[in-house]
Amino acid sequence: MARSKSKNKGSTSPGFNRAVQLLLHTTAVIQFNYGVYYFYNLEMPRSVFHPYAGKFKFLTFICAIIQALYYVISLVNDFVGTNELVPRRAPAIRKFKDWLLSTLAFPVALNVGITFWTLYAIDRELVFPKVLDPVFPSWLNHVLHTNIVVFIVLEMFTSYRAYPTRSKGLTGLAIFMGSYLVWIHIIKHYSNVWVYPVLEVLQLPQRILFFAAVLGFTFALYLLGEFINNVVWAKEVKLSLRKSK
Repeated sequence: MARSKSKNKGSTSPGFNRAVQLLLHTTAVIQFNYGVYYFYNLEMPRSVFHPYAGKFKFLTFICAIIQALYYVISLVNDFVGTNELVPRRAPAIRKFKDWLLSTLAFPVALNVGITFWTLYAIDRELVFPKVLDPVFPSWLNHVLHTNIVVFIVLEMFTSYRAYPTRSKGLTGLAIFMGSYLVWIHIIKHYSNVWVYPVLEVLQLPQRILFFAAVLGFTFALYLLGEFINNVVWAKEVKLSLRKSK
């Protein structure tokens, strides 16, 4: 009896883990896909919203699309892929799921959430002017800027993912963030309006420092995700590797 107790101590059944994963992924699929749909069709005041490039100019909207895509892939993987810690031959959908969370979904979600609420606390007019309050529902604001962080952190603790090599992961993230910085400058060139009001109040040297800080912060968030993944799942992965030998 003592041997049986020590064996089960601190463990959860595969059925319980699968139920938690399914609940999290299903809730996230519904929430973020509806959030993307609602935000895309939302009429915004012309005083703060230039029509050029539509909602695709906002990192918040792009991030929400990434989250919606990630959780759809995760839910499909729950049924036709595998959630084994160390599968002998991981299917393509599992490999893409792991890459997407590691390289984009986690660091971009935390970047958007933390940056938005930090600037909001300093001066909300820099990121979310009060003129938006009558047309932009509070629940949508939290889906796009709060829940993206909550759900992706929960995902880190409920599903293991194999991180790519650090050079490949950071390169993918750098390409994405670099492309977005180029994109907002293209928008500025053709619309003569900065996507975010905070950029209007910064001089060129300050904007360069701001962009450099955002990039550095995002890379640090990638490393944070890698660290959390390794710490949370280290024992389980080691045990799984022993069993597979």
